[in-house]
Amino acid sequence: MSNISKEVQLRTKGVLPVQKLKILRELGILDSHPDYPIQDNQFQPNSLDLRLGEVAYRVRCSFLPENETVEQKIEKLEQYSFSIKEGAVLEENCVYIIPLLEKLNLPRSHYSAQHTHVNGHAEGDEVRLVSMENLSAKANPKSSTGRLDVFTRVITDHSHRFEEIIPGYQGNLYLEVVPKSFSIKVRTGQRLNQLRVRHGFEVVSDQDLLRIHATDPLLFDENVKPVSMEQIKVNQGLFMSVQLKGKKGEVIGYKAKKHNNFIDLENLNHYEIEEFWEPIYATPDARYILEPEAFYIFASKERIRVPAQLACEMMAYDTGSGELRTHYAGFFDSGFGGSIEDKGARAVLEVRSHDVPFMIEDGQTLFSMQFEPNTEIPEFIYGTEIQSNYQGQGLKLGKHFKQS
Repeated sequence: MSNISKEVQLRTKGVLPVQKLKILRELGILDSHPDYPIQDNQFQPNSLDLRLGEVAYRVRCSFLPENETVEQKIEKLEQYSFSIKEGAVLEENCVYIIPLLEKLNLPRSHYSAQHTHVNGHAEGDEVRLVSMENLSAKANPKSSTGRLDVFTRVITDHSHRFEEIIPGYQGNLYLEVVPKSFSIKVRTGQRLNQLRVRHGFEVVSDQDLLRIHATDPLLFDENVKPVSMEQIKVNQGLFMSVQLKGKKGEVIGYKAKKHNNFIDLENLNHYEIEEFWEPIYATPDARYILEPEAFYIFASKERIRVPAQLACEMMAYDTGSGELRTHYAGFFDSGFGGSIEDKGARAVLEVRSHDVPFMIEDGQTLFSMQFEPNTEIPEFIYGTEIQSNYQGQGLKLGKHFKQS
């Protein structure tokens, strides 16, 4: 006799909101190391913060496991390992693999009209999840990770792609960490990445984006007015550009300095900006030449807002040259930018030119926003009821630096 007391149905495609992610925790689909249960404060409106485990492995190079487990690859490539429980420094431009505290038990792929998953086990007695589509997952660095120029990617066993976790995956999660501009001190439990779970996969079409923008503006111009229907650019996403124009003496960007002391990720609002960053000032011609392999922080010219029914991901704009990377951290939770009355917030761009000097100009298209629907409205959104670091932001460095 079944003792199931609650049945949860997923009927619409999209990103699972926080209330559904908590149910996945109850079911054991979102799981963790037994000594480190998943905490309520790890849940964001559309995602779960992932935490560093107890050990880091220094490896010779990056990799994808393809036909092996991550552990098998580590055995072949490991140079040494060390505990990070009490804190340890990851050196600049070195590759590390850190097992995460979280793991996944996604339901196996299916081809029937619906799939039933009970408490993550064959027999459960509390919650049953009925899904109409497969569940998959996607990871992204958190904003503060990207703004420190820390390159991170989630890896899973037998995978041939970073960050993407296929339906039916049941196993551990690992994080590749490469500090690029600054060495960093990390500890067990710190959160460099976030994970969102998808019920099927549905991208909002360009036509639907235009319809939404007409009544529920997504993008505001530099005069803080909704971008007109004639001027808004959509092509498999919503295009945005870089802000390089400013008053004389105004800071419009930052360039990372090299050969600095390490940054301890425990220290918030702690480090002097001028110790780690060189300010970039506005010029009359509103253009700037990027040095090869240098790391820059800029802001978008437009202001964006993400309505509660949507989530979105910043996508690099393919110039066809391969010379420019425009971001590392790319996920925007529901509610980013606030209400229509709040007029949105600027997106912060983490920019690096490869191989050759590259000129960018004010208003140049650098990235697009790809929107996905939520399966339902999250029970809380970005900036309300949670301590969101970057709500209403302009040009802003990460939370580890002293803000004026």
